[in-house]
Amino acid sequence: MKLAIVGGAGYTGGEVLRYVLQHPELRTWDVEVVSASHAGKPVWHAHGDLEGYTPLVFAEAYTGADATILCLGHGASTAWMSEHDVSASDRVIDLGNDFRIEHASSPWVYGLPEVHRERIRTATRVANPGCFATAIQLGLLPLAASGQCTGDVVVNAVTGSTGAGQAPSPTSHYSWREHNMQAYKVFEHQHEPEMRQTLGDVRMHFVPVRGPFTRGIYASIVLLGEFNRDAVLAQYREVYASHPMVRVMDGSPDLKSVVNTSLCRVGIAASDSALVITSVIDNLGKGAAGQAIQNLNLMCGFEETLGLFAKPLAY
Repeated sequence: MKLAIVGGAGYTGGEVLRYVLQHPELRTWDVEVVSASHAGKPVWHAHGDLEGYTPLVFAEAYTGADATILCLGHGASTAWMSEHDVSASDRVIDLGNDFRIEHASSPWVYGLPEVHRERIRTATRVANPGCFATAIQLGLLPLAASGQCTGDVVVNAVTGSTGAGQAPSPTSHYSWREHNMQAYKVFEHQHEPEMRQTLGDVRMHFVPVRGPFTRGIYASIVLLGEFNRDAVLAQYREVYASHPMVRVMDGSPDLKSVVNTSLCRVGIAASDSALVITSVIDNLGKGAAGQAIQNLNLMCGFEETLGLFAKPLAY
C-alpha cells in the first residue's frame, strides 16, 4: 500500500508525517512526501525534529497512491484534483476548505467522525473540517441535535499562530504575537458555513481571536438561559460515550491537556442564567492532521484511534 502526503513541507504536512511514522499500520506503507520546493532533500530539512527518525526524501511530483492526504493552501486542492488523474477508488483526504460544503452531486463527505462516521467508512473523498469548526461543533453538537440552541450563541475562540500556516505574515511573527491578542474576521470567518451546515439554524455570533501561543484552540461558548448543569453534563457524556476522541468533564479543561494530541476536551459550567461550554483542541491535531489520520483509519477499516494517542504537553 502507498500513502502520499502532498504539501508535506508545511505545518500540517509535517504533523501528518509525524502521525504516520508512529502509526502501527501506516508506517509499514510506502510513503511519498511531495514538496516541489524541497524536492530531493531529506524531510528533516523542513522538519528538523525528524532527523534520525526517517530516511524519507521529498519527492518533486505526485506519482499516485492508494491514499492521499492533501496539505495544500485553501483553494489549491480543487486545482490539484483537476490536474492529477486520481482513481475514483483511491482515497483522498483534503485538509483545505475546498470541499467542506457538501452538495448532492459531490463525492466529498464532510469528515467530522462524530457526525459522519459511517459515511466516512465507505467514502473515497473526505473533506477534513477546519480547526475552529471542529472545536466549536464538538462543543455544540449535543445541544444543537436536541434543539436546545434556541437563543443566541456567543462563541469566543482563541487560536495559536500555527493555524495561520507556515508562510510568514505580520500577525504570525513572534514579535507581534508574543504578549498580544487580536480579534479578526469577526462574524465572517471562513469556517462559519461548514459549522452552519452541521449545526443547522443556530444563531451563532463567532469572534475568532489570535492568541499568544503556537498550538491549540480554546473556545468558550455561552448560551443565555436557565440550564441544569448536571442534566447537560449527563447529556454530553451520553452523546460522546461512543466517540473516543472527545472527553467530557465537569468544569473547564486547560489547553495543554490537548496540545500534541488528537483529543477534544469539552467542559460544562452553568449559573442560574447561563451555560458555558469550553472546548479545547490542538489545531494541528484534532483540528487537522490527527483528524485526517482518524478519518483514514475509518476509510481503511483500521481501529479508529490507531496511532492517535500521543502524550499531551501537560505542563
